[in-house]
Amino acid sequence: MMSREVIALLASEAGFEVETFESGEAALQALQAQTAPPHAMLIDMQMPGLAGDALANELRSACGPATRLVAISGTAVEPAHRRNFDQFLLKPFSSEQLQQSIDSSPKDGAQSPPLPGLDSEILSSTTFGALRKSMPAGQLSALYKMCLDDLEARLATVRQASEDRDEDAFRRAAHSIKGGCGMVGATELARLATDFEQNGMPVVHTLVPFEDFLQASARLRGMLKRVLSDS
Repeated sequence: MMSREVIALLASEAGFEVETFESGEAALQALQAQTAPPHAMLIDMQMPGLAGDALANELRSACGPATRLVAISGTAVEPAHRRNFDQFLLKPFSSEQLQQSIDSSPKDGAQSPPLPGLDSEILSSTTFGALRKSMPAGQLSALYKMCLDDLEARLATVRQASEDRDEDAFRRAAHSIKGGCGMVGATELARLATDFEQNGMPVVHTLVPFEDFLQASARLRGMLKRVLSDS
């Protein structure tokens, strides 16, 4: 849900009318009721139900050749696994990269000025600046609160998977954390989740790696409090 909201904001900022769906099946059902195909569709490569190249093939049949199908993922995907897509975007991406991927004309407007006190090792100034232009401070604060609340819930899943020695569940939860944090520019948290996803579970279950997440989350909360109070 959080990734959909952020991508919708970036697409709206790029000048597009946006509609979102929680699954490939929901998107296909909505397409059947539309009289004209969309200009482009952005499809996460890891969705529940129908997904990946199989979903792209169904969307192509429903939309025709004019619609641009853009695959998005927080992890690199081999070309052979996305051959039915026109473009691939690696999360996180900017509104400018989004425009380019769907062959849109650049939108006029100045870039957000650098923000004093923002540490790019913790929070991406590019992503934060784009989001800040797209919504009022209260909504932006709510978005980051949703991200951090989601992090805590998924981190509990990661810890439980580590206790249960469930490697697949551990990596899936880490991938979800990486994607959600990456979309809002939470760079330190996304890096920690990437390490978990790539390296897998610690050989011995301990609380030390999870404490790193909690400390990084606290640093991000403090930075957001300072930056948003100045917005």
